[in-house]
Amino acid sequence: MNNTLAGLNFKKLKGYADWKLLLFLLLFLNVKLAVKIPAIVIIYILQFDFKFGFKLKNSRLPLFYLLVMVIPFIDLLLNKSYHNPNYLLVFLTGMVFWLLCILAIHQVKLFTEKNEPEVIHRTILIFFIINAVVSLLNMAVIIGEIRDLNPYTYQGQYQKYFIGTGDYIKGLTFDTSTTNAILNAFGVIYFLIRKNAVMQLVCMATMLLTASNTTNILLILILAGLFVFNSTREQKSMIAVCLVMLIVFMAKISPQNNRYVMETFESVFHKGALNKPVIILHPIPLTEKPDSTLNPEEKKQKTAMLYLDSVEKAKKNLPVPMAGHLGQPMLIGESGRILIPKPDINSATYQNIKTTPLAQKPLVAFINSNKTTLPISGQSRYNTNLPGKVVGALQTVNFLKQHPAKILTGDGMGNFSSKLAFRVTGLGMSGGYPAKHIYINPDFEVNHLDLYLNFFSKRAGYHSLINSPFSVYDQLLAEYGLLGLLVLFAGYLGFFAKHYKTLTYGLPILALTAAMLFFDYWFEQLSVLVFFELILLLNIKETAVNYA
Repeated sequence: MNNTLAGLNFKKLKGYADWKLLLFLLLFLNVKLAVKIPAIVIIYILQFDFKFGFKLKNSRLPLFYLLVMVIPFIDLLLNKSYHNPNYLLVFLTGMVFWLLCILAIHQVKLFTEKNEPEVIHRTILIFFIINAVVSLLNMAVIIGEIRDLNPYTYQGQYQKYFIGTGDYIKGLTFDTSTTNAILNAFGVIYFLIRKNAVMQLVCMATMLLTASNTTNILLILILAGLFVFNSTREQKSMIAVCLVMLIVFMAKISPQNNRYVMETFESVFHKGALNKPVIILHPIPLTEKPDSTLNPEEKKQKTAMLYLDSVEKAKKNLPVPMAGHLGQPMLIGESGRILIPKPDINSATYQNIKTTPLAQKPLVAFINSNKTTLPISGQSRYNTNLPGKVVGALQTVNFLKQHPAKILTGDGMGNFSSKLAFRVTGLGMSGGYPAKHIYINPDFEVNHLDLYLNFFSKRAGYHSLINSPFSVYDQLLAEYGLLGLLVLFAGYLGFFAKHYKTLTYGLPILALTAAMLFFDYWFEQLSVLVFFELILLLNIKETAVNYA
């Protein structure tokens, strides 16, 4: 009898979710290529199938993936780049990334075809539960290290955490915290539409822990649209709860992120923001500059310097302390007790690291070796009110204006704006690369690489998403030309958007994805878009007219 019950329970558990799909998600979404590639191999062993079904009409998979691999071949022949052996390796590496995208979406499509929708829904539920647990463990490790319940206001350890605490909440992908944030933003929308309030709040809380201001803003805009145009009274209430959670987090838990967002908006939309960048040869002391001329990071520095000055002035008005052991002053309290002074973790000593962090040393070394060829990072002082992402977009537009022959097919894969272009520099950005095959195209060096070096060779305050030139739209326009953008809109986003009349949670998630393509090279990340494709393909199947 017991054996029979055990057998029934095992069978029920086995059918509860698609465990192969869960295993694939856990492995393939991992940040390491050394994990992604074995994940693909394992899943094709378990589910052997190479019938992709690409067709010009009613293609089974987005035709984008095939077309985007044809454009670089055209560029390779036009520019005769095949004569450079190092570039040939870059070219092959880029093709491997696109092939991995095809292999991944094919497996995702197979899972949705072979399973009942509810099985996939339960698998997704388990995925988000595991991710929330791992994210909480990330936070627990930080709290255990600093012995402070709120790392977002803790300024010790040279502000290792503080405003950057969210960067350490990476979840089960171990990728950037932005990846974790976007996955959970998907979860908030998905569970909201499916009316799972508990999991919606779990995903919202996990997303807030990452402190991704860009993701927060994008999600709130999507939720606002749902609130106004397509939600029940119950869903409106849950959207309001999410908004309250965000307000509490920004106001009480991480107020410096709130200030940072406001200062960034001020900087971007300031009436002088469109002025050309200038180089200041004889800088005025920071504390004497008007706030209207400072960027967000400089405003923070000025506030800190003025605060420290006021503290020093206040100390001069204190009673002279008694001399203590080894010449250290003894502080006497009002009751006559000797007070043992604690280190002031808010002082400049604790907030500023004088040495260059290890990860930034290759960037600084590269700048020092190439100052004459780097128009931005090679200068002693570069100042602009525009965020790096906006400057990067302007660089791309200006480059195409100067090279009209490249407008149609772009500058070539890995030559201007991509994770691949950053990887093959050998500077340790976006993964490792063999030193003897390092490749840096001059167009990339004086544009997006130079811009990235300018911000990311400096202190952590500059290392924000808004200063990164990373963008799928920028990548496709610069390296694949107008043809690249056309196949993205028609062959990828259009592949899913044509079902807009029947999509439920898929439509707002599609809108969120279209927006977040502005902020990273997501196809080359091989993570967020795989999960997006799973959700959209699932929603298309369960809302299809012939599925009843």
